[in-house]
Amino acid sequence: MRAGEHNDLTDVPGVLVGQSTRVGGGALTGCTAVLLPEGSTVVVDVRGGGPSTRDTPALDPRRDGPSVAALLLTGGSSYGLSTAHGVLDWVTRHRPGADPVVPTAALFDLGRGGDFTAHPGPADGFAAAGAAGSGPVAVGNAGAGTGALTAQMKGGLGAASVLLDDGTVVGAVVGMNSHHPAVDPVTGLPLGVAHGLPGEFALAPLDVEVVAEGQRRLADSVAAREFRAPLNTVIGVVATSAPMTRGQAARFAETAHDGLALAIRPSHGLSDGDTIFAAATGSGGEAESAIAAVPAVFARAIARAVLAAETVSTPWGDLLAYRDLYPQP
Repeated sequence: MRAGEHNDLTDVPGVLVGQSTRVGGGALTGCTAVLLPEGSTVVVDVRGGGPSTRDTPALDPRRDGPSVAALLLTGGSSYGLSTAHGVLDWVTRHRPGADPVVPTAALFDLGRGGDFTAHPGPADGFAAAGAAGSGPVAVGNAGAGTGALTAQMKGGLGAASVLLDDGTVVGAVVGMNSHHPAVDPVTGLPLGVAHGLPGEFALAPLDVEVVAEGQRRLADSVAAREFRAPLNTVIGVVATSAPMTRGQAARFAETAHDGLALAIRPSHGLSDGDTIFAAATGSGGEAESAIAAVPAVFARAIARAVLAAETVSTPWGDLLAYRDLYPQP
C-alpha cells in the first residue's frame, strides 16, 4: 500500500474538495465542501454527547437514502450550519438533478478570532463549493479547521489517503477540534503518527524536558485567554472507490471512528459531537479492504492536522501549535 498522489480525500476518483477560510476582523473560521460523484452511497455515524449537524437523518443506513451531491464540514457551531444554504444554492445551479440535501456537520470555533458572533454563512458555503476541485487539499489553518483547537492547542484540517494493492482507494478529511489530547504525554508525538505509512512522519520521540516545557507553555497560554472556555467536536468525511451497500458503508463509517479513537485519547466524550460522513463511489475496489484500511487513514489525517496547524494570535489569545510547542531536534 501507499499514499495517493495528494495524500488526501481527492485521491478517491470523482471526489472534489473546496474550502472557504475567514481570518481577521474578529473571525477565525471557515468551511470545507466535499462534492461527490452521482450515485455514491452515503451514510453518517455520529458519536459523543454534543453534535451540531444538519440532514443527518437522511443518511440513516436503515433506510433508502437520497442522492447526495455534497457534504459539508464547517466552523461556527450551530450558527455555521447556515453555510449549507450556500452549498445547496451551488448544487441547485450546477447539479440540478441532485436531491436538495446537503448533510452538514459543524465544530465549535466561536470567539477564537476575537468576535463571538463571527461565523461562516451561506456565502462561504457557496464559495467553498465553487472552489471544489480534484487537486491537493490545503491542510492546517484552512477551511473547517481554521479556528479549530485540540485540547487547547491549535488544531486544524487534516487529510490522508491510501491506495491498496487490490485497487481500492480510501481517503479522509478531518476538522480536528478535539476536547481530549492527540499527543502522547510521554513521547511528545502525535498519537496518529504510529499508524503512518513508511517514511510518512519523520519524527523522533522528544526528551522529557522538551515535553514538559511544551505542556507548561500551553497551560500558560490558556490561562492568559480573555473569555469563554472552548467547546469541541471532531468532524470528518471518509470516502472510498469501493462499491458498498448501505450496511457496508455504515460499517465503513463505524471503523473510521476507530481511527479517531487511535489518534485521540480518550474519545467520544459527553462534550464531543464527533461526526463522520462515509461515501462509497463504486468506481472500483473491495468493500472489505476499505473497511479494514480506514482506521489508519483517519488516524493519519488527524496526525497531519496536528502537524500542519500554525500558531495564531488573536484578541482572544495565543493559539499555540504543536510545531512550536514540541520542536523536533
